[in-house]
Amino acid sequence: MKVTVLGSCAAWPEPGRACSGYLVEHDGFRLVLDLGFATLPRLLEHCPGGAVDAVVVTHRHSDHCVDLNGLLRVRHYGERTLPRIPLLCPAGAAAVVDGLEPRPRLAELFDLAELPGSHQVGPFRVEGVELPHHVPNAGVRLTVTDRTVAERTSADRTLAYTGDTGPDPRLAELGADADLYIMEATLQAVPAPGEPRHLLTATEAGEWAEQAGARRLLLTHFWPGSDRDLSLRQAAAAYSGELLAADEGLVVDLSSSRR
Repeated sequence: MKVTVLGSCAAWPEPGRACSGYLVEHDGFRLVLDLGFATLPRLLEHCPGGAVDAVVVTHRHSDHCVDLNGLLRVRHYGERTLPRIPLLCPAGAAAVVDGLEPRPRLAELFDLAELPGSHQVGPFRVEGVELPHHVPNAGVRLTVTDRTVAERTSADRTLAYTGDTGPDPRLAELGADADLYIMEATLQAVPAPGEPRHLLTATEAGEWAEQAGARRLLLTHFWPGSDRDLSLRQAAAAYSGELLAADEGLVVDLSSSRR
């Protein structure tokens, strides 16, 4: 399994960057995790004509889903011979994209299934975990294995991704022993006490990844203009594994992850 970062920004893309998006590949199967602003051109560099095999969207905010409309257009107008593919997302995400224009509709080209939930998509077991955010959000856990739980070995690979989230005990469950934990690290300071928590600090991302025992932590969803090196230092104070900052074009090979 390998992961390519399509975008790493929160809210809106900085010049030369994109919002949340990741291409996950295993044994020729290509799954896209989120498609925020400006991710589609980067995806098309890897998958000409929008030739992907599945899409997973964590929630309906535009910095995570708006370029799904572009992928729909590519497959509808440009590559009509491509097969229908799964689209997994929480309630409301598809409606936001369909609300951009009357035709085409996502259901014409995609087989919609709801997250949270558990689904088999190609070689991936996709498990959604509800996490706190301004709107329904599903953290996602992808596992590649052809064996039963009792037969699994160190050769199996697991990727976990928070989408957007506030602090929650389920973060340890979502990322438990993951080979790569992709965690949003939007904030660099804890908000004032009493305010609802819908996003993580980089320090909290490090704390939850450490508690989960994740082998590698990839910080992402940086607020535009943030000092990313500062976020890395904050996470490193709490996390003892290999630590990375998401950067457009970065490729992470999970076959080499150990802790």
